[in-house]
Amino acid sequence: MKRIAAFFCAILLLTTPVRALEVDAPAALLMEKETGTVLFAKGEHQQLEPASVTKVMTLLLVMEAIDSGRLNWDTTVTASAHACSMGGSQIWLKENEQMSVADMVKAVCVVSANDCAVALAEAVSGSEEAFVERMNRRAAELGMADTVFRNATGLPAAGHVTSAADIAVMSRELILRHPDIRQYTTIWMDTLRGGQSSLVNTNKLIRFYSGATGLKTGSTDAAGYCLSATAERDGMELIAVILKDATSAQRFEDAKSLLNHGFANYALVNVTAGQALLPVAVSLGARATVQPVLESRSVLLEKAAAAAVEREVSMAPSVEAPVATGDRLGTLTVTSGGGVVAEVPILAGEDVPRITYGAMALRLLRSAFLAS
Repeated sequence: MKRIAAFFCAILLLTTPVRALEVDAPAALLMEKETGTVLFAKGEHQQLEPASVTKVMTLLLVMEAIDSGRLNWDTTVTASAHACSMGGSQIWLKENEQMSVADMVKAVCVVSANDCAVALAEAVSGSEEAFVERMNRRAAELGMADTVFRNATGLPAAGHVTSAADIAVMSRELILRHPDIRQYTTIWMDTLRGGQSSLVNTNKLIRFYSGATGLKTGSTDAAGYCLSATAERDGMELIAVILKDATSAQRFEDAKSLLNHGFANYALVNVTAGQALLPVAVSLGARATVQPVLESRSVLLEKAAAAAVEREVSMAPSVEAPVATGDRLGTLTVTSGGGVVAEVPILAGEDVPRITYGAMALRLLRSAFLAS
């Protein structure tokens, strides 16, 4: 009972703000990438227009298409009349102009090119309409209950809405599952078309915020100034979402406030046993022991708690065969300040089948021979 109470105390400490934090934006959220822990939220489920932050989902689906083999970075994409008609932020594709997936992804990440976003959507799904259906299905799979997409760009459209919470979820999915996107989201200045087209990132944090890794800006008259900002320091990556700020400068200031808060007050701790895990005896096994392994896991803690982490390994003295890979052999309990912050399973790292009667008889004969 005391352990359960300590656990909930630790959770309460983690979810209580370390100090007062304010942002001007009506909707904002700060999330740690690895664990998905929300560190700050304000109006996080308000359904608002996201403008070009929509393209986080567009990029996610493009990256998934690359992973599945439907596209590759060198695939040539031909611009359709529809893609070239987008307006807004663009690189002025001409109908039937051809460009690689890599260059189009670069244009989307750096200058928020609407024409390239739609061309990529058509390359993935055949049409923007079919791609938008896929966007909404993927949003539902990720639990993004506040979101309805109407296009692949974020250009104004009736009913095209999402929330700070949902943007954080899709941003996390993109950077957690597809870290290669960083090679484009971290570009400050670059060119396309053999140097004829210059690109400067719309995300000023890439140039002016230490550790910035992305991710996507957006703005329209109706949406205001929006941002999903990601940054990494000391092995911890944070996601700061800002919606409907009054000015471009204010969205970056709000994002910096969130990121600074996270980096100043929290640390990501990799859970290790702190000691070698010794083999566990196996009775009636084809082998005498089984090697335990620790499930990989990270724990997010306030910095003061992270400095006081203690570990305790509890292991079964022996197990009976058969043992299957992944069977639980024990637990690593991680505590800080007397409270349990994580209980990590220690698992069998290999199969140990039950010994056969013939092998058992041979083992007994060998033991008897050696004893004599």
